[in-house]
Amino acid sequence: MMLKTLSMMVLLMLSPLANAVDARQMATAELQETYESINSELRCLVCQNQTIADSNAELAGDLRRQVAEMLQQGKSKQDIIDFMTQRYGDFVLYKPPFKGKTSLLWLAPGLFLVVGMVTVFFVVRRRKSASMQPIINDEQQKKISKLLDEGDDF
Repeated sequence: MMLKTLSMMVLLMLSPLANAVDARQMATAELQETYESINSELRCLVCQNQTIADSNAELAGDLRRQVAEMLQQGKSKQDIIDFMTQRYGDFVLYKPPFKGKTSLLWLAPGLFLVVGMVTVFFVVRRRKSASMQPIINDEQQKKISKLLDEGDDF
């Protein structure tokens, strides 16, 4: 009895995950492939790290529905992507094109890598040169020895 109750609780907890799968079927296999391709190229504006195909957000569902309707109206893939970018900007594209507004998105990772490598280079160089220098010079060593020798007279 306990096992049955536990399994029911697990199924109830997992049931919202079933809504994340888009069960929409298009009229032809070609339209279905185009539909899935477009959905995997558009970013969910709520989740931001998921495509609308992967997102369970209500807005993603609305965008999938709109893509399906536009395909059924005979719009091409490029027409739909152009419409979405006009409406939501380049941010709606999961892989935005390289242009002035998006150049920072494309160049920032490489820039961060170069800055990190230069920083590591200078830190290692500074530590290496600091370890090669003696901590105290000869004059200081003589003073310390003299003080220690005098201290033995107590």
